[in-house]
Amino acid sequence: MLTAFGIAVVGTLMFAGVFGENMWRLAGTLTGTYSGGGLNFAAVSQAVDLPASLFAGTAAADNLTTGLWLGVTLTIPLWLGRWFPAPIPGTAAAAGPERTARLEAEYVGHPFDQRAALSALGVAGLLATGVGLLLLAELLGRMIPVIPSILWLSTLALIAGHTPWFRKLPGAFQFGTVALHLFFVVIGIFSRVSEIMVVGVEVFWLTLVIVGVHGLWTFGIGRLLNLDVGTLAVASQAAIGGPSSALAVAVGRDWQALILPGIVVGLLGYALGNYAGVAVAYLVQALSIGL
Repeated sequence: MLTAFGIAVVGTLMFAGVFGENMWRLAGTLTGTYSGGGLNFAAVSQAVDLPASLFAGTAAADNLTTGLWLGVTLTIPLWLGRWFPAPIPGTAAAAGPERTARLEAEYVGHPFDQRAALSALGVAGLLATGVGLLLLAELLGRMIPVIPSILWLSTLALIAGHTPWFRKLPGAFQFGTVALHLFFVVIGIFSRVSEIMVVGVEVFWLTLVIVGVHGLWTFGIGRLLNLDVGTLAVASQAAIGGPSSALAVAVGRDWQALILPGIVVGLLGYALGNYAGVAVAYLVQALSIGL
C-alpha cells in the first residue's frame, strides 16, 4: 500500500505546475490536495495566499474532480482487473477460501462505528491541546515568518500525535473524525459550479488533467511493478480524496484487508500534503514556470 501510495503522489507532483496566472499558488495548492485531501487544500492555499475568488473556483473544481475520480476508482478494478496479475489482498484469489472466511469472521464493521469510553478530562484535554497548538503555531509563524504558520501547526500536531498520551487517549479518533466531516460539509457548501465560471473553466480542465495524468501514472507504474489493482485504486483515492474516500472504495468493494492500510496512507497524505504543497509552490515560483 505504501508503494502504491508513493506512486500515486508522484503522479500528482509531476504535473502540478502547468497554468498561467497565479500558477505557483495553484501548483502548490493542488499538490497539497492531491497528496492528502481537502484539509491540505485549505491549508496550503492559506500558506501561499491564494486569492479568495480563485480559492472558491478551484475548490469547486477540485471537489467535482474528486467525486468523478471516486467513481473511477470504484469501477476501474472491474474494467482492468484481468490486466493486473497480482490478486487483491483479502480475496479468495489472494489468500484462499479459508483465510478469506476468517477475515470476514473477524471483520467488526465500519471503522467509524467504533465506540470509545469518554471522560470530561479527556475531552477537555483534546480541545485545550488543539487550541494551544493553534496559538503556538501562529506565534511561531510571526516569529519566523519564512515558515508559514500552517507548517508549524502540521509539525506540532504530528509531534503531539506521536506522544504516548495522545496515542492512547480515548475519543481522539472519534472527535477527529467528526471535525473532519464538519470541515468537508463547510467546503462542500461553498463549492459551487458557478464559482468555476467566475475564474474560468480552465481551472476545472487543469484539475481533470492533473488527476488524469495521476491515474495513468499510478495504474501504469503499478502494473509494471505487478501491484494489484485494488491496492492501487485505494491508494490513488487516498492521495486524491484522503482517508475517508479511500475508506469508501475499500468498504464499497468489500476489500476488508485494504480498509486499515487505506486509512493509514490517507492519514499519511494529510501529514505530508502541506509540506509537499508549500515546497512545490515555492519551487515553481523560484523557477518562474508559467510566469
